[in-house]
Amino acid sequence: MAVNTINSYGKISVTDEAIAVVVGHTALECYGVVDLVARKFGDSVKQLISAPAKSKGIKILTIGDRIHIDLDIILKYGVSINAVAESVRRSVKYNVEQFTGMIVDSVNINVVGVKV
Repeated sequence: MAVNTINSYGKISVTDEAIAVVVGHTALECYGVVDLVARKFGDSVKQLISAPAKSKGIKILTIGDRIHIDLDIILKYGVSINAVAESVRRSVKYNVEQFTGMIVDSVNINVVGVKV
């Protein structure tokens, strides 16, 4: 699926894979995030074969011109889970909206683990 918009210059289409790469880079830049990870074994195998490393653990759902993001992350031991999750949520929402020009309806952060 892709997010589409039309303006005076023509039609613009942004694929879910492009959005996932932006989300991955943004999340990994946030303090306290160690890695992105797929939650299910089937997702891990599929992403090992087809997806770039920066988009693992990311699910993008586009409905019309609205974007919904699910993100599975591993945090650094000792950080505030709530503070890091909120920081990731705000950063991802801002960067994806700036990248696509579309509205991000939701960013769901799933903390899968903690690494020492």
